[in-house]
Amino acid sequence: MKLAAIDIGSNAIRFQVSSVIEYEEQVLFKKMEYVRFPLRLGHDVFTTNRISKKSCDKFMKLMQAFKLLLELYEVDDYMLCATSAMRESENGTELVDEVRKNIGLTIEVIDGQREAELINTAIRAYLGTQTYLHIDVGGGSTELNIYFGGKKIKTQSFKIGSVRILENQDLPIVWTEMERWVKDNAKAGMGKVTAVGTGGNISKIFELGKLKPHKLMSLKKIGEVTEMIKNHTLEERIYKLQMNPDRADVIVPASKIYSRVMEWAKAKYIFVPEVGLKDGMMLQLFERNHNQKKIDFVNKEDQTKGKKGFVIPKR
Repeated sequence: MKLAAIDIGSNAIRFQVSSVIEYEEQVLFKKMEYVRFPLRLGHDVFTTNRISKKSCDKFMKLMQAFKLLLELYEVDDYMLCATSAMRESENGTELVDEVRKNIGLTIEVIDGQREAELINTAIRAYLGTQTYLHIDVGGGSTELNIYFGGKKIKTQSFKIGSVRILENQDLPIVWTEMERWVKDNAKAGMGKVTAVGTGGNISKIFELGKLKPHKLMSLKKIGEVTEMIKNHTLEERIYKLQMNPDRADVIVPASKIYSRVMEWAKAKYIFVPEVGLKDGMMLQLFERNHNQKKIDFVNKEDQTKGKKGFVIPKR
């Protein structure tokens, strides 16, 4: 079986095709294709409340290209989810309708809670019974989730993201609301809080920190890596630090969010599991096609080709 997930974010659009391989007591999700296209919808929406004609034209061409890839890979099922930029844009509904009518793809514009649910599906296998604060920073929004005793007990989405900060569209009142929410819900009686970070920016910070996989990264280390990045120009970040151009300008704003939230929660360390929205979408597609209610998975590296996949136990 082949599944595909398309994550239409505020800073970039991600397309992934995975094959599902069942072997003995496990199911392997093996990545066959991955495309990350730097179409920054948030640049338009967070400044003008609309997706520009130029971005709409690019978006339609991109959806047409993805439709062809879905056909060429003979995908059995797929899901397209759009997040904050699309849901906040005045013409987002029109664009979604145009894609459905002219290309035949249905885009689900999801709210912050739905986004958090999908991401949590992907990270839950990494969590024990301790207290965790999951921080997912996107281009337009930040989703926070608190886990206690093995269960998610609180969730909230805030209109603060890396692109929104870059465009000076992050409102002080939202920062205040997020700080209050963290301090009210990550209480001292819950014990030590460990942060869990998802999103491309925290993954890049972890990589630049040169830590071993699955090791915790300290708040202090995040600060050191961020200062190192700040001391590089945008051109140096691209060529010396090997960042995508659309990552180079938003990584410092994103780091600010992770650091602030960790400080408010008094979390000294963060775990970066290298999963995100598209992985949660893949798991939901699998559940939808296999009629299963609960699936857990862990990261697995294909040593022969260096491609990442996910392994889940069969039930």
